[in-house]
Amino acid sequence: MARKKLLTKSKYLVGLQCSKYLWVMLNEPDRIPKPDVSTQHRFDQGHLVGEFAKKRFPGGIDISTDDFTDNLRHTEKLLKKRKPLFEAGFMIDNIFSRVDVLKPVNKEEWDIVEVKSSTGVKDVNIRDVSFQRYCCEKYGLNIRNSILMYINNGYIRQSEIDPEDLLATTDITVQVDEATNGIQKRIENMSREVVSGKCPSVTIGEHCNSPYVCPLKEECWGFLPENNVFEMYGNKKKAFELFEKGIFAFKDIPDDFILNGKQKIQKDCDITGKPHIDEKAIRQFLNTLRYPLYYLDFETFSGAIPPFDGTRPYQQIPFQFSLHVVDEDNAASRHHSFLADGTNDPRHEFIDSLKKVLGNCGSIVVYNMSFEKGVLRALANIFPEYNEWVENLNDRIIDLLAPFRSFHYYHPRQKGSASIKNVLPVLTGKGYEGLNISDGMNASLTFLDIISNSFPEGEIGKIRKDLKKYCALDTEGMVWIVDKLKKLTFY
Repeated sequence: MARKKLLTKSKYLVGLQCSKYLWVMLNEPDRIPKPDVSTQHRFDQGHLVGEFAKKRFPGGIDISTDDFTDNLRHTEKLLKKRKPLFEAGFMIDNIFSRVDVLKPVNKEEWDIVEVKSSTGVKDVNIRDVSFQRYCCEKYGLNIRNSILMYINNGYIRQSEIDPEDLLATTDITVQVDEATNGIQKRIENMSREVVSGKCPSVTIGEHCNSPYVCPLKEECWGFLPENNVFEMYGNKKKAFELFEKGIFAFKDIPDDFILNGKQKIQKDCDITGKPHIDEKAIRQFLNTLRYPLYYLDFETFSGAIPPFDGTRPYQQIPFQFSLHVVDEDNAASRHHSFLADGTNDPRHEFIDSLKKVLGNCGSIVVYNMSFEKGVLRALANIFPEYNEWVENLNDRIIDLLAPFRSFHYYHPRQKGSASIKNVLPVLTGKGYEGLNISDGMNASLTFLDIISNSFPEGEIGKIRKDLKKYCALDTEGMVWIVDKLKKLTFY
């Protein structure tokens, strides 16, 4: 008889998403890639928020999770003290769950408090807590209410972090009741599937991205051809509709299948292998540019816990900019940059440095202007002396994303994306390969590591050079893109 495998709450959630994912996790874990830096950052944020949540429960007892057996033994012993318990662990009938906060209420009841670093209640949180409650009740506890504690995104830090204001709570007992219906059957099915000697065959679908992108997605989706229907611009419902009909490649989409204008361009480009170029529309865009041109890019970081006074959870804090200036047509560019030292709030020095190098006339060219405008607006709010200056910048900002988002230029190798990371290589032949830091998330997390002193002293200089090199490529890349658009349209 096959030996049962322990089903934890995290594995239960995996099983709800995909039975194949769960089977691989328990039987062939080496197939699962390690968490990327973004996922690991999300985990780290959760641990950090959890520490602040504990401060909401004076007298609470932290139960060590280092040793599985010790965790169970200490939980059993400490339940008798009727105090809030952090990370209490329960195992019964081969299911196991830890509880972020187990709070005693009334004479013999308990509340479950699940702590999340998100800013609201999600369906996956409900399912998470339903498993915890089921496990606790099978153990013999009388659970009264289920509570979700999460980040209050309206909180503004003033001096020390106030856990009472930082964290909001919602009673999710009713939703958890509903999610618990049928849980025993689901657990039995999962337990039976994971001891099977054969990995389940699961068709790809929307579940591959929900509630989180499955780490096996690249493996499972690897059979799809280049320029497949899932690279379709916009809503992916049409892509799944085509996939269910056995149509995988763009070029195989029937002529009578309804596509919007951008999707038709994608199909035509896939068939011809050539880019789509709307010369008139591109020239109209280029006509909006006024010299001198200021090619500008920001890098920011954010986190669940506001790092400085006057900041909110997950607020984008600018720490770096790159600026390439082209004074006139065909002139060589001049470069300016700023990178905070990582010791203090960088915002005032950032905007002051930017004002010194950003002239009073000429177009400011950015890629996805809503981001830069939002950062500038937030800076003006906290430093009102810059408010008029920031307001005057708005009319000068030109979004280089616009001609690509509108598909005035589209190349099949963009794979449905208008991101500069996709546009730059196909348009100019240059890209981000070979850089130690090659995307904004990596830059943000690297700077956070500098702030937290995660690098040896001798490596800081090299890391700062890598950050400057990456950000500079973003703005120099925009210079190259505009030059290329001019050549394509004989502008």
